[in-house]
Amino acid sequence: MPFFEGARGQLHYRRWAVPRPLAMVQWLPGTGQHSGHYHRFARGLGARGLEVWGLDTSGQGLSEGDPQAPGTLDELVADARAFALAIRRESPGIPLVVAGHSLGAATAVAMVSGTTGSDLGYAAMVLTGTPKRATAGYPALPPDLPVLALHGVDDRRAPIDSVRDWTARGQSVGLREYADAGHDLLHEPVHAKVTADIVEWIRDVVVERGARRVE
Repeated sequence: MPFFEGARGQLHYRRWAVPRPLAMVQWLPGTGQHSGHYHRFARGLGARGLEVWGLDTSGQGLSEGDPQAPGTLDELVADARAFALAIRRESPGIPLVVAGHSLGAATAVAMVSGTTGSDLGYAAMVLTGTPKRATAGYPALPPDLPVLALHGVDDRRAPIDSVRDWTARGQSVGLREYADAGHDLLHEPVHAKVTADIVEWIRDVVVERGARRVE
């Protein structure tokens, strides 16, 4: 089984391999979730040439740690960075997209807006169920990093207003809203639409535009 050494023990991850992937997607799950909750999502992306690598947060799934204490944000960022480096070692030269849900979204934002993710060369970032604390103070994202936030209009755990305000201020940040949907978009009736939107956006922003830049 694939593991890497985190600051607080061995961390497990899953890789849904696809032949000749167009891009890699580093998936960071929400509180109480692990990579095993995302088989359907990973298969949906893999069918369109996007390879997903999903992390088991400390204490979740097969990772070591305390299930009741996933870690501070700084510790989660350190784990996510180590995970990204593991992906880079296995798949050098392929565009890497960081993506996450809820706590994972907050971790992704903290990583790319700080110095710890500056050398990872992310091609884009995708967020679902982004909590208010991740948008507080309008984090200074890299100006050339495309970002897509997807959010349920009826999200009670992370109300959409803060995300609307944040994305309205960021020229490189887009928002997709889903009516009659709550917090966990990839496990709600709209999951197929959300997955399709993510695939379409990554293929457009990372794959097709990237290819045009190379030409």
